[in-house]
This record gives sequence, C-alpha cells and structure tokens, in this order.
Amino acid sequence: MKHIPRKRFGQNFLTDHTVLEAITRLVAPQPDDVMVEIGPGLGAMTRLLLASLKHLHVVEIDRDLVGRLQKTFRVDQLTIHQGDALAFDFSNVHVPVGRKLRVVGNLPYNISTPLLFHLAQFAPIVQDQHFMLQKEVVERMVAEPGSKVYGRLSVMLQWRYQMTLELIVPPSAFDPPPKVESAIVRMIPLAQPLACDLGALGKVVTTAFSQRRKVLRNCLSGLFTENDLIASGIDPQARAETVQLERFVALANRLPVDRRHAK
Repeated sequence: MKHIPRKRFGQNFLTDHTVLEAITRLVAPQPDDVMVEIGPGLGAMTRLLLASLKHLHVVEIDRDLVGRLQKTFRVDQLTIHQGDALAFDFSNVHVPVGRKLRVVGNLPYNISTPLLFHLAQFAPIVQDQHFMLQKEVVERMVAEPGSKVYGRLSVMLQWRYQMTLELIVPPSAFDPPPKVESAIVRMIPLAQPLACDLGALGKVVTTAFSQRRKVLRNCLSGLFTENDLIASGIDPQARAETVQLERFVALANRLPVDRRHAK
C-alpha cells in the first residue's frame, strides 16, 4: 500500500535518484561509521547508506513508516529509534572510544530550527552533520555579517559549527514537491568554540536581532551601556546584522551572570 505523506510530520520524500547519489557521495559513509539518519521515511537514503555501512541507526516518528522499515531491512543492518527527533538523546547511541557520531537526514522543514538547536547540544560527540533543509534556512545558517539574512540562527550555529551550502535541490526531486527550493548543508563541529556562556550568547543575540532596524545602543540598552558596546569592539550606532560573531561573544562575556537566563 502506498504511504500517504503526512503534513503534520512535514513529510516530503526525496525520490530523485541522482540527487540521492550526490548526497551519498557528499556524506561518503565508511563501513565502521556510527551514523544516525533522521527521518528515513521510505528508506531511499537509508538503502544507499547501507550499501557502505555495516550498520545504521534511524530516528523515525511515523509508526507506519517504522513498520515499513522493519519489513525492508534486517535488524542486524538497522536499529530503529521510534520517536520525535526533537526529544531524541543522541548521546545514547553507542560510539566506540576514539570515534564520533555522524548524523544525516532530510529534516522536516516545520521543525528545522528547533531541531538544529537540539542537535547543537550534542556537537562535542559529533563528527559531522549533513542535512537537507529549506534553501532559505541554509542561506541564513551560512550568512556573513552585512547580509540581509544574517541573524540569530547564523550567529548561534556559527559559534558551534563550520558550515557550507553544498547542493541546491529543486522541488521536483521530492514527492510531494515542496513549495520551496531545498539545499544540503554540511556542518562540522568546531573543536574549540570561542569561550562563552551559551545562555549569555543566546540572550544577547536574541535581544540584538529582536528589532533589526534599531541601532544596538537602543536595542541593547536594557542589558548594556554604550561603553560596554565600545569595550566589546562594537559601534553603538551599528545594527545587529553588521556585527561579527567574535564581537557578540565579547559582549556576551560582559553580561552579568544573574541576567544570562532572564526573559
């Protein structure tokens, strides 16, 4: 029986074999890799990955798809974790000493941003991540200061990862076709992110971009003085979209501990 894609799970299945093969080449799975695929769906990418891997873990929320995967793949090939990737503890996947986890997936576009932030918690145990996302989201992730799409997502993820847009994928590659273009992003966790309290950085960046048209002296007036901005290397008349990651980190490090997690 044909599976009917469910909107509530953001299901758009990648069916173009040329694109699937291109992604597999980008990921370059090796036999002993410990890999997790998020949202395997009907198993098109799963099958290509298992052509190289000895074993693969998948996280799938749809019970019907879990049943299909169980019938399609042997248990010694595939470990299925049924549930929501937003709640999945990636640290529970056993990884041999000296190795790190690799993560791939066609992420549901309706939860892509919270899922990326959830995954960032596990960056220290991850080797790399390759994801299919809405092209607009990937462009925001890799945007540089001065770009109109540079924002909170750019700063927070660039603090933790080196990221590159690798491949643009048209709607016609999916069933059903989404209304937007898609893209593959490669994310490699940085060995040593700039020293900073994550809560402080999140507080500063969220506030800074909350009113993009305002200059930072006004936008951050509830958190910092003009002298604080200058001491952090930031022009008080600048807007958030022009400020480099390093300057946001310097500013976050000046935020008092008691204000780092306040609303």
